Amino acid sequence: MMSIELVAATPEQAGILENLLELYVHDMSEFFEVPLGEDGRFRYPNLPLYWSEAGRYAFLVRVDGKLAGFVFVKQVSGTDGGPIWDMAEFFVIRGLRRRRVGLAVAREVWKRFPGEWEVRVTESNAGGQRFWPKAIGEFVGAAVEPLYLETSRGRWTVYSFFSNP
Repeated sequence: MMSIELVAATPEQAGILENLLELYVHDMSEFFEVPLGEDGRFRYPNLPLYWSEAGRYAFLVRVDGKLAGFVFVKQVSGTDGGPIWDMAEFFVIRGLRRRRVGLAVAREVWKRFPGEWEVRVTESNAGGQRFWPKAIGEFVGAAVEPLYLETSRGRWTVYSFFSNP
């Protein structure tokens, strides 16, 4: 049995998150055009906002005490103007995928932030298209019907649900 922890990240751990973000953005570059800097690194300019703006939360994921990924959560305004929680970024290292780590992490995030939730996944992300309906369905105890959204960055599947732990 693996020990899976979701630990609030501190500003002093920004360097660790920057390193993990390189792996994450590299994975996402399969689905989005992401410029690679002349120094050979991707950039995630919103990272400092997770310590300077209210309603943003950064977490490190640890499995058996070892670094295994990260999660970024933010509170945004929903279509009705009320607050909703948004799974802004979610990353588990490849070696731990398909071992229920992501399911446990997502469940823990939703328990910590009760209320209305929204999770988006780009249509071209086949792994995310398999993962999110399973994770959400297991959490709420029923299948959640998605909505589809067309944006300048492509077609998205959007899951909306309520967390009431």
